[in-house]
Amino acid sequence: MRTAICSGSFDPITLGHLDIIGRAAGCFDEIWVCVSPNAEKTSPMFLPDQKLEMVRAAVAHLPNVYAELWPGLLAEFAAAHQASVIVRGVRCVSDFDNEYQMALINRGLRPGLETMLLPASGEFQHFSSSMAREMIRYRQPLEKYLPAPIIPLVEKLREEGGTKHGQ
Repeated sequence: MRTAICSGSFDPITLGHLDIIGRAAGCFDEIWVCVSPNAEKTSPMFLPDQKLEMVRAAVAHLPNVYAELWPGLLAEFAAAHQASVIVRGVRCVSDFDNEYQMALINRGLRPGLETMLLPASGEFQHFSSSMAREMIRYRQPLEKYLPAPIIPLVEKLREEGGTKHGQ
């Protein structure tokens, strides 16, 4: 069985993320979405359990995709799930540079662990979780940016002040 990992902080998951996950799901027998904290992101909007709930709702229509929280190294997550490939989306040259460096690190930690870089689909090339958070914060329509199954959850959390920062 060919198993791959799609990882990210997913704060929140966007249509761009879902596009990459869905395309990867067509290439592998099993995809594990690794929802992980990003040490460089100091002010996430959503709590880890909220992010996991959103990811699971967004990928529910993909029968070979599963999601899990993971606080450790991605190479360890890949080993735990017997994955041989990490799939990452890239939108621009700076994404490629960052992902290339991470691929080398992950391969150094776990020889044989490959990284596949998928270019973002044109309609999602400008998407980012940062942009989605701004749309949420300023109460803009979310249908163009977020998977439909998570919009009610995001709006409920926003109304209840249930995001990490009540925004």
